[in-house]
Amino acid sequence: MAKDKEIKTNAMRFLDKKKIPYEVIQYECDEFSDGLAVAEKTGIPPQQSFKTLVTRGKSGEYYVFVIPVAMELDLKAAARSVGEKSVEMIHVKDIQSVTGYIRGGCSPLGMKKNYKTVMDRRILDFDQIAVSGGRIGSTILIAPGDLLNAVRAVTEDIVSSR
Repeated sequence: MAKDKEIKTNAMRFLDKKKIPYEVIQYECDEFSDGLAVAEKTGIPPQQSFKTLVTRGKSGEYYVFVIPVAMELDLKAAARSVGEKSVEMIHVKDIQSVTGYIRGGCSPLGMKKNYKTVMDRRILDFDQIAVSGGRIGSTILIAPGDLLNAVRAVTEDIVSSR
C-alpha cells in the first residue's frame, strides 16, 4: 500500500475508500511528459502502461478511454463502444474542469464525475497495469479487474491498428 509521507491524490483516496489494493510508484518529473517517457522513468514496460484520454461525444456527454501509452485511440471504434455517432478529444484547457486532474496527471480513478469508461481489451493481458496516480510524478500499479470494477468500466478494442 501507499507510504505514509506520500501525498494522497483523489485517485488514491478513491481506491482506499473502496479498499482496493494498489502500489504507488513515484518518479521525478516537473512537468507533463508523455506516457512512453513515464514508462521509461518507472521501468514499467510500455505495453503494461496505460494512459487516460477524455473525449466528448456528439451528444455532449463526456467519455473516458484507457489505452496503452504507445497506441492511439481509434475515434470511430471509441464512438461505437459508447453508442455515439462520433467522439473527439477534449481540449487540454478543459481537462481540469471536466476531470479535476491536470494534463499528464489524469487518472481514470476519482474523477469529478463517474463518466462512462471504456478500457482497451489489452488491459486483460497483465496481472498488473500502470495508470496515472492522479498527479504528475505518481503512477499506480493495480490489477486490471480491480480497476475495471472500481470505475465500472468495460473492455473493447478501441485502438488504431498501425
